Amino acid sequence: MAKTKVVVVDDSALVRSILTEIINRQPDMECIGAAADPLAAREMIRNLDPDVITLDVEMPKMDGLDFLSRLMRLRPMPVVMVSTLTERGAEVTLKALELGAIDFVAKPKIGVADGIRLLAQDITDKIRVASKAHIRRHHAPAPAAAPGEAPVAPKPVTIANIGRLSTEKIIFIGASTGGTEATKDVLVNLPPDSPAVVITQHMPPGFTKSYAARLDGLCKIRVKEAQDGERILPGHGYIAPGGMHLSVERSGANYIARVQDGEPVNRHKPSVEVLFSSAARVVGPNALGIMLTGMGADGARAMKVMKDAGSYNFVQDEATCVVFGMPREAINAGAADEILPLSQIAPRLIERLRSTAGFSTNRV
Repeated sequence: MAKTKVVVVDDSALVRSILTEIINRQPDMECIGAAADPLAAREMIRNLDPDVITLDVEMPKMDGLDFLSRLMRLRPMPVVMVSTLTERGAEVTLKALELGAIDFVAKPKIGVADGIRLLAQDITDKIRVASKAHIRRHHAPAPAAAPGEAPVAPKPVTIANIGRLSTEKIIFIGASTGGTEATKDVLVNLPPDSPAVVITQHMPPGFTKSYAARLDGLCKIRVKEAQDGERILPGHGYIAPGGMHLSVERSGANYIARVQDGEPVNRHKPSVEVLFSSAARVVGPNALGIMLTGMGADGARAMKVMKDAGSYNFVQDEATCVVFGMPREAINAGAADEILPLSQIAPRLIERLRSTAGFSTNRV
């Protein structure tokens, strides 16, 4: 079997050495080059034709985002970002995912043995996934309107043109690799009076707060990192904090968020399995499930339990997934009511809500 060819791009000689050693220890991959900056990386990519590159988010000589943007326009290929655990690093990483990077790993403190061990597992797992991922070409922004020509504003989605949606329902979203952008594509199309949305996206600590803030600036609903014990309200989205499990519980007439530490489930924390299991147990037929792009099978079994409890579930189709693992497993488990391209999930969700808004089945 041919090995996955990897080029490492990082300005730190020590990090280049560590990543090269980690990659070359794997029987199914090989580091064929290591570049100290994007200009050297450009020549390596041209001459060595790698299958995957790892890219530091902050680089000398050329900004890492500029390099990634050009790469995804001119020669789209799988990129795994190596990010620093800072607010700036989180913001740059999220922008990189928007530009087409497949995934990211958090750079550990050099010299911390456990950190290097975890990096080794994380980076090699994500290189394997990236090598098989569906790559999308990143297009330049649309040209501005001609002088004197007013841009066409999108029609706002309001209560008046869709009807009031049920406040008793809750939307549950699970996602992993490729999911930051897929979740955004769903949320930006929801109206301000949408039912509450509760989201588990596989992310490490330090990134979900920036991710929630970014979504909050783009969406008609309010989006935030979930806090333990807070009420789950219509018109709001709640992101599972990195490194913590998120579930939904009942408190009298209200739904509340439960944010808890614990052992990883299906190797993940937060885990979609934990969130979807609570949806089945607590929300039942008032739940709507959405499974988006991601590697592995996290949440597939619980999504079937959701369906058995009366929820209506949407699963992203293979053609529009970066990685079809989690959606495929949900489909194979019999959890899907509809299998849709990403662009159709929000419209069908709204249509479903509109058709059932007067028929919520609150059993409490």
